Amino acid sequence: MDFENTGELMMRRANASDWAGLAGIDSIAASGDHARRANIRRWCEQGLVLMTEDASGPLGYSVLEYTFFEQGFVTMLTVAPTARRQRVGTYLLKATEAACTTPKLFTSTNVSNHPMQRLLQRAGWSPVGLLHGLDEGDPELFYLCPSAQLGSQVEVGGPRSSR
Repeated sequence: MDFENTGELMMRRANASDWAGLAGIDSIAASGDHARRANIRRWCEQGLVLMTEDASGPLGYSVLEYTFFEQGFVTMLTVAPTARRQRVGTYLLKATEAACTTPKLFTSTNVSNHPMQRLLQRAGWSPVGLLHGLDEGDPELFYLCPSAQLGSQVEVGGPRSSR
């Protein structure tokens, strides 16, 4: 896949060597969570990560897997603390929607994660369920992407092609 370059931001598929840089912008991994760091490394090695960067380095990443009832699932979407509120999350979400190869794309977030809920609502995603028991006292909200937004013309990997 090729990708889009919007101004100073570049989106591409992460490779195995990108994991440490992504772990550095992930607040949980950067705080020393070894399991998160291992997950980031595995996701990068498996080619599941889309990342956005500028001249300073990585700004955010998303992970798209197909393990949720064989449908697309955004396992992780995170933006560097210094890049938040600059549409990086929207950019990542749109690229992930475009990359999805199944008829449905889901994600989930904790009830306490209001920024992610706002991002999903602004992007037109619909709440589809609530699950208790994953994180004590903080239920998980599940969302579904509108099917019309899946597999659009955005491409990941290089300069934007003219269409």
